[in-house]
Amino acid sequence: MNPRERRAARHRPPNPEAETSPKPRRRKAPITVEQVVDTALGVVATEGYEALTMRRLAGALDTGPASLYAHVVNKADLDELLIGRLCAELVLPEPDPAAWQEQIRGVCAQMRDQYLKYPGISRAALAMAPTDLEALRVSEALLAVLLAGGVAPQDAAWAVDALLLYVAAYCLEISVARHRAAHDDDAWVLDREELQRRLTALPTAAFPHTTRHAAELTAGEGHERFDFTLELMIGGLAHR
Repeated sequence: MNPRERRAARHRPPNPEAETSPKPRRRKAPITVEQVVDTALGVVATEGYEALTMRRLAGALDTGPASLYAHVVNKADLDELLIGRLCAELVLPEPDPAAWQEQIRGVCAQMRDQYLKYPGISRAALAMAPTDLEALRVSEALLAVLLAGGVAPQDAAWAVDALLLYVAAYCLEISVARHRAAHDDDAWVLDREELQRRLTALPTAAFPHTTRHAAELTAGEGHERFDFTLELMIGGLAHR
């Protein structure tokens, strides 16, 4: 199959009959799709998602861009493969009506941790239509858990989109902040004391609430803000 046919095949469920049919003889190839994905993730892990171009990837694979396009259609296809690989590593729960809220938090936390291993990669998820089978496996699991918890179908459908969007945006914000702190001499963006000092130094007359609550605005350890927002979203669904 050519790259476009392979991409289309990833969006279709398995066909048992096709698996029993004779398989064409495989040609020897210098690289595989799996190697492409492994190498791309390596580039992102060490240099960030913004550094990942088709030319940079071809160089890391010690091949030319033309050879790379024999395995992936374009950058969008590569993005699908990367997000699909990360989604494939998530452990998805069997829906439990008694524990549905905890199950939703668990899946979202897994995805958050996967994204944060590869700085900026969640940008690819933000721009990707959910048609890859591995990505759909995650949205299917989230939908099943929400429905099992008694959430109305329309609310559940929109909640899946909102949850995935929030996780991706949260991870992208962290990646951008870390990059600025490391490369743009903006270390203060990760320094709570410095940020609080800047907020309290604002004119009190113009910013009375900001100056008074600078400590609250800059508070939060680890992923406390992430957990807080998930709790708001999940709690809102429960009350509906």
